[in-house]
Amino acid sequence: MSRGRAPAALHTARRAVGQMLDPDGLNLVTCSGGADSLALAVAASWHHHRTSGTHAGTQVGAVVVDHHLHPDSVEISGRAVSQLKELGLDPVRILSADVDPDSPLGPEAAARTGRYQAFRTAMADLGATRVLLAHTRDDQAEQVLLGLARGSGTRSLAGIPAARGPYRRPLLQLTRQDTEAICRHAGLTWWEDPANADPRYLRSRVRTQILPYLEEHLSPGIRHALARTAEIAADDAAYLETQAKELFPHLLEDPDPAGALRLKLRPLRAEPPAIRLRIIALAVAAAGGANPSHERLMAAEKLLTGSRSAGPVQMEGGVRLYRGARGTSEYGKLVVVPPSADH
Repeated sequence: MSRGRAPAALHTARRAVGQMLDPDGLNLVTCSGGADSLALAVAASWHHHRTSGTHAGTQVGAVVVDHHLHPDSVEISGRAVSQLKELGLDPVRILSADVDPDSPLGPEAAARTGRYQAFRTAMADLGATRVLLAHTRDDQAEQVLLGLARGSGTRSLAGIPAARGPYRRPLLQLTRQDTEAICRHAGLTWWEDPANADPRYLRSRVRTQILPYLEEHLSPGIRHALARTAEIAADDAAYLETQAKELFPHLLEDPDPAGALRLKLRPLRAEPPAIRLRIIALAVAAAGGANPSHERLMAAEKLLTGSRSAGPVQMEGGVRLYRGARGTSEYGKLVVVPPSADH
C-alpha cells in the first residue's frame, strides 16, 4: 500500500522503465527481494496496470532466481514472489541458479553465470522478449572503479550497459537511497543480502570500504562522477565499435575451406590503434573465439606493427593469429584460425 506522496525517484523510475519496456511482448523483472529489484518491480507494475486490458497492453511478469547460497533462500524467494504478486505482476516464477562453488572464476562470477542462465531459461519457457535488471548508479560507480583497478579500456570504463541484447537496465540514474524510498512508499519489505557487506568479495569491499573512503577523503560526489565517466566512455566506445564494424567487412577476404579468416594487413595497419584492436576482436569472435583480453590484443598488435615473429599468437577460445609468410598466397594478410581448423 502506498504511503503519502510519491517520491520524485518513483516518477523517474516509471519514466525510465517505460522507455525500455517492449509494448508488444512479455517483459520480465528480475527480482532478488532486495530494495533495487523491488523498486524496479514497483515502477514496472505501474505500466502493467496502466495499460492492462487494452489491445496494446504492456505485459510485465517477474522471475526470482534462487542461488541457494543462503540458508533462508527459500523463504526469501517466497517473500519476494508474494510481494511481486501483490504488485500484480504476472506471470511470476522462481528458478534455481546452478552455482559452481569451485569455479576458477570465483564465487561472484559463478553466481552471475548461473543467474543469467536462469534468465535465459525463463525467457524461453515464458516466451518473454525483454528482461529488466535493477542495477543502479551505485552499481555503475562500483563497476567503473573495478574497471580502473584492472587497467581496462574504454569499454570496461563504460561500465554496465543500459541495453544489451534482450536486457534493459532502467535504474542506472537512481541511487540505492532512491530505491529504498520507492519501496518504503509502496509498503514493501526488502531483504539485505549479507554477502553485499562481506569483505571477502571484491565488489563488497568496493561498496563498503573503498567508495566510502573516497567519498570522505577525495570527493563526496565520487559515485556520481564515476557514473558520469561511464556515460561518456559508453558514447566513445559505441562510436569506435560502430566504425570498426563498418570497416571489418572491407578488410576481410573470403575464408578458406578450413574456415580461417584473412584480413588485409596494409589497410588494417593504417587504422588508428583504437579501431585496429576492435577489428581484431571482431575477427576473433567471427572465428568462434571469446572476446580477447587486453593482454592478448596487445600481443596481436605487436604481430601487426613490428614484431619480427610472424606468430602464431594464441587468443581466447582457441583462436590463433599469424602473419602470412612471404611467397605464399597469405602474404600481406593477418590469418585468423578458428579452434577447429588445422593450419
